[in-house]
Amino acid sequence: MKKVVSVSLGSSKRDHQVEIELLGEMISIKRIGTDGDIDKAIAMIKELDGHVDAFGMGGIDLYIYAGNKRYTLKDAVKIANAAKKTPIVDGSGLKNTLERKVIKYLHNTGLIDFKGSKVLMVSAVDRFGMAETVVALGSEATFGDLIFGLGIPIPLKSLDTLEKVASIIVPVISRLPFKLLYPTGAKQDVRITKFERYYLAADIIAGDFHFIKKHLPQRLEGKIIITNTVTQDDLKILSAAGVKTLITTTPDLNGRSFGTNVMEGVLVSLADKSVDKLTVTDYEALIDKLALRPRILDLQAMTTAN
Repeated sequence: MKKVVSVSLGSSKRDHQVEIELLGEMISIKRIGTDGDIDKAIAMIKELDGHVDAFGMGGIDLYIYAGNKRYTLKDAVKIANAAKKTPIVDGSGLKNTLERKVIKYLHNTGLIDFKGSKVLMVSAVDRFGMAETVVALGSEATFGDLIFGLGIPIPLKSLDTLEKVASIIVPVISRLPFKLLYPTGAKQDVRITKFERYYLAADIIAGDFHFIKKHLPQRLEGKIIITNTVTQDDLKILSAAGVKTLITTTPDLNGRSFGTNVMEGVLVSLADKSVDKLTVTDYEALIDKLALRPRILDLQAMTTAN
């Protein structure tokens, strides 16, 4: 049996484990939260190194992107370097492939018409593939990287502006402690609603769920959310807020969706190449072979049924 372990800086309350069969292989998938403790994450990776087939690095990105530029986060490098034998991935490979395919799939099947839709991406530098795709499909996009990442109420309205701002700010913030930039551990359960006007003005809210949840207004009637990892408790929160549709870019595995880092770890464990040799084409081929599809939930219909 193949083993994939995601060591996350997120809350241990979100831990989950499943065993599934993919392409004739049994795979054990486990997510372990360290409640924001980087040293604990490093120690855990060192302990499991060489005993699992792939690591996912959760709750933190090794790389963030804007245009053709890739930036590396200092704290993430410390974690990644703890793995000497087992490949470790942060999900960026899937964000640049699967998430592009998911947005195109939603549009081409008529499930969502992005043309003219007002899309709020809470953070685009960690999901630049999704950002490029919603823009290419004609959406009216707002990028909230300054708003939700730094608390600066300045919406970015174009990819060019995003790239210019990222080229100035990211080299600086990439060297800051990650806990200053992103909710980890218990901070993932704290909600701040002072920027709710940006949510209310959008038809679709997209991006990292912890950013979405941290700033989630009390009411979001009729909105569509496109995100990644959600638990059953998260579904209840979104449903109670009146969210109409939830779409997760990764599939449902025994009642919840795992993060892109986990699913990328699964693909790496199934690939016949080392992770440093995997290309976009390789990822896309594996995605097609596994027939990965987004999970689409009508939350209000579920509420009525219950």
